[in-house]
Amino acid sequence: MKIVITGANGLLGRHVHLHLRAQEAYRDELVLLDRDKFNDDVQFLDALSGAECVIHCAGINRDSDDRVENGNRELADRLRHALQESGASPHVFYANTVQRNRDVPYGRGKLAAHQIFAEWAEQTDARYTELVIPHVFGEGGRPNYNSAIHTFCHQLAQGDDLAINGGGQLELLHAQDIAAAIVAAFERGQTGELRLQGRSMSVATAAGKLVDMHRSYTSDVIPDLRDTLDLQLFNTLRSFLYPGYYPKALKLHSDDRGALFEGVKNHNGGQAFLSTTKPGITRGNHYHFNKVERFLVVKGQAVIRIRRLLDDRVEEFHVSGDSPCYIDMPTLHTHSITNTGNEDLLTMFWSHELFDPQNPDTYFEPVLDQEAS
Repeated sequence: MKIVITGANGLLGRHVHLHLRAQEAYRDELVLLDRDKFNDDVQFLDALSGAECVIHCAGINRDSDDRVENGNRELADRLRHALQESGASPHVFYANTVQRNRDVPYGRGKLAAHQIFAEWAEQTDARYTELVIPHVFGEGGRPNYNSAIHTFCHQLAQGDDLAINGGGQLELLHAQDIAAAIVAAFERGQTGELRLQGRSMSVATAAGKLVDMHRSYTSDVIPDLRDTLDLQLFNTLRSFLYPGYYPKALKLHSDDRGALFEGVKNHNGGQAFLSTTKPGITRGNHYHFNKVERFLVVKGQAVIRIRRLLDDRVEEFHVSGDSPCYIDMPTLHTHSITNTGNEDLLTMFWSHELFDPQNPDTYFEPVLDQEAS
């Protein structure tokens, strides 16, 4: 099944891509269109040929008023003409906004884009779904662009004061929830308007949540993550702390009897286990969408490698049981741990949730190319 995603490098496009590539039914024929490919006539038409689904995430959020209004309309118009020229008749999903009826450049531009797709669908008897989306946030967002949440996370990570509009209101929805809603709508063939619901709160409340999480986490206490939105906000915050915050050293209490350190303190519960790894052996090579997972070497020497999905850069953290420290794996990053010493490695692994074999939230992907063999 050929699925085309426009705006594939943007916040929503990237999350939709990652959501689909993790599913065997969809991963093999994903076609990703960044700005250059979208603007290249040959590549654009080739991408649309034979497509069964087009998810139009490309858009302009911030620019001059004229560019924001006319640019979103022009993107839709270009896609419509390309669909007509290619002869494709896919199910089109358009990522619209709850601001589409506001009389501002962004609202007018997004509404005009929707009207272009609606007319195309009516004329060609094609399937079309208008996704009406509230305030989107998630890992990988850009501060001062996508969302106030990303700006707050960036400011906290940098140690800056937060600039809060106390009277502002948000309706928060994580990008992965939008991706899941798209898949569900496609599978049931839903067309027309699909208004996605988020969680409403004031800007001040959202900022306060992030401040409390940051204060708790930097004091080595995992905040309460039993609420799904809190977990999503926390994972977004951690994405801005990575990689500079790690490894986080733990205080070692030593006397004549030996030594003690506190490996995990949290308000959530979860699951911890100890594992031995023989010299030269690697564990891991997987990633998570939601899980908060901690690696803490208790005895021996190891290297922890982490790579952001869709990226080639690998961060390496050399750790030792002689200097206890933890590294919490960022979501949507594949990770591994290798015993680099001459004796068995003893590692404590902790997760914020009990392992569920029916929903493990664990996806295999090598950190390094040579580990694929």
